[in-house]
Amino acid sequence: MNKLFKRLIYGGELSLSVIESTDMVNDAIKIHGLTPTTAAALGRAMTAATFMASDLKNKEDRLYVVVAGDGAGGKITVCGNGDLKMRGCIDNPNISLPLKENGKLDVGGCVGKNGRVTVVKSMGLKEPYSGTCPLVSGELAEDFAAYYAYSEQRPTAIALGVKIGKDLTCIGAGGVIITALPNASEENLIKAEETVKSLGNVSSLMETIGAEGVMEKYFGVGEYEKFYPEYKCLCDRESIEKAVLSLGKSEAEDIIRKEGSIKVECQFCNKKYEITKEDAEKLFGN
Repeated sequence: MNKLFKRLIYGGELSLSVIESTDMVNDAIKIHGLTPTTAAALGRAMTAATFMASDLKNKEDRLYVVVAGDGAGGKITVCGNGDLKMRGCIDNPNISLPLKENGKLDVGGCVGKNGRVTVVKSMGLKEPYSGTCPLVSGELAEDFAAYYAYSEQRPTAIALGVKIGKDLTCIGAGGVIITALPNASEENLIKAEETVKSLGNVSSLMETIGAEGVMEKYFGVGEYEKFYPEYKCLCDRESIEKAVLSLGKSEAEDIIRKEGSIKVECQFCNKKYEITKEDAEKLFGN
């Protein structure tokens, strides 16, 4: 089960989030046929985006995150909502890169070092919030920390990890994220940074002791908020029909005349939809 635990730490000056996302990564592996490299890249991005979604005020608020680098994996896209229904995809799910010299998966090579992280939040306002930041390393933890520092002016320490087993499934994935509140002291900011660095391999921690164990071992026993995110695509036929209506009758009919029907495949779950000539006639009231 995917888990997200939250509590205040260091005298209430900082907010802690511990995320266990192993099942979410395995869902993505099954849907997209990910390699260990692309599973690590997409898994880290989904973990960070899950934390972002947990900050949305309403369940229907929406989050859209794009990591567009120059790496072999291409663009990573993650969507979610305030109810923590998350989904994601990567342009080139089948690429595989050699391990780095330290034996770890080359997420930086998959993502690339040149590009941007872009975040869009739709929160019921007239205009959605949008922020962007250049990539720092392509390893994603540093990149999302930079996004928070530059785009939202929120000092944030982030550790992310995805561990793939010999059977090519994810055996441990998650993240530890500490965000400064407005009254945070410099001393506690330094302490948070040091704590995150001391965690070591987050994915191995999730494999062995899980989110609960991380909370207790590194931050002490205490009450915390509990959330249960999931990989959940929200596509349905109604949304596809609305998209066809937005094309307009003339363009929709032109596509059907040339192709025989309008075929749509969801990028997040690979579900296929087809709008036939008869379907279009009903939609447009013919």
